[in-house]
Amino acid sequence: MALKDVSPLGFGIAASRRQFMIGTGSVLAGMALGCRAVAQRKELAIISNIDNAAQRDVLQRLASEFEKASGVKVTINNMDHEAHKTAIRSYLVVSAPDLCFWFSGNRMNAFVKRDLFDDISDLFERENYKSVLGPAAGAVTVDGKQYGLPLGGLLWGLFYRKDVFAEKGWTPPASIDELLVLGEKAKSAGMVPVSMGTKEMWPAAGWFDHMNLRINGLDKHMALMDGKMSYTDAALTPVFDKWGELVKAGLFTPNHTSSGWEQAAAALAQKKAAMMDLAGFIKYGFPEDQQDQIAFVLFPEITKGMARYEDFALNSIHVPKNAKNKKDAREFLAYFYKPENLSAFLETESAVPPRSDCPPSKHPLVNAAVEQLKSVAGSAQYYDRDTDPDMAQEGLKGFQEFMTKPERRDQILERLETTRKRIFKV
Repeated sequence: MALKDVSPLGFGIAASRRQFMIGTGSVLAGMALGCRAVAQRKELAIISNIDNAAQRDVLQRLASEFEKASGVKVTINNMDHEAHKTAIRSYLVVSAPDLCFWFSGNRMNAFVKRDLFDDISDLFERENYKSVLGPAAGAVTVDGKQYGLPLGGLLWGLFYRKDVFAEKGWTPPASIDELLVLGEKAKSAGMVPVSMGTKEMWPAAGWFDHMNLRINGLDKHMALMDGKMSYTDAALTPVFDKWGELVKAGLFTPNHTSSGWEQAAAALAQKKAAMMDLAGFIKYGFPEDQQDQIAFVLFPEITKGMARYEDFALNSIHVPKNAKNKKDAREFLAYFYKPENLSAFLETESAVPPRSDCPPSKHPLVNAAVEQLKSVAGSAQYYDRDTDPDMAQEGLKGFQEFMTKPERRDQILERLETTRKRIFKV
């Protein structure tokens, strides 16, 4: 009921009648205000940063279904992806929605430390999410508590063309030594062994992640990401020794700083390179009628017996600490996160579902990544997601420089160590 439904009082009515109607009007007005308060509690505001129009359509469909079943009015505000990165710093403080899309890992932790994301461990427990999320749960966990739900992921590894490997009789490398042998075969065939474009810098950081995870494991890698380990620590010596060996062996694209990842992916598509380290979006470098030739394998083993730790970069969705309707936010998350609903949402961007019980994808690369995840003991995000943003910027520059001038290694690591001490105040 709204205030406009209460009829105005007429003139010429007896005093007692008038007093009764005034009293009744007051009661009705109070009821109307109460109804309005209830209506406010039955609204759910969501801010998304989704660029993909098809994915926005799926989110709207799920919101409409939830609204119809629950009676909760759902409003979605879709923001530009880049603009959202700035806006979230403000709206979480001054005008928080009930749900917002963001990134897990260090980028989530920054808001957890400021007490701006709500602890939703109760929802995790109620829906038994840990049993289906496996290592992905760690991406939204801080000190044993969960502060969001992981969404579509990017599993990083080595990609190659099935037809090229079949024609050459090549086998995907299972060890770093096999990768070096394959590199020599590729060069003999007039191909670049590993296509690389570091113009945007971050691809070099991905290669560092793989090397460090394979040699030192997840705990030491995350200690470095969290600023608790020095860039001049002896544990990193074998990482840069082996990486430098690969650079000097001519494994990577010459002049890789002048091209981006898209050009590097195109070189793989055009059979000018044998392999490339990337995630599933590599398909956008291929003509659509050749995407079925793309194959995927996890990064090769370096330290024998080291458990499989991978970069599995996950977006996420969160309940802000200052949200007005946390109860219905949790109910919407429970509906949105059903295997069939989450799968429909992720299918539009060919993302890897974090849940192990989602239906198979129509995209072979997604299903291949899901299968590979079964052997993964734990996951990091990606260098620029896992560490402080300022540290990441310096790290990206340093790794790109190392891949060009490996002889500058000591100066690069000393510079990164100086940056680490400044940023993490150690």
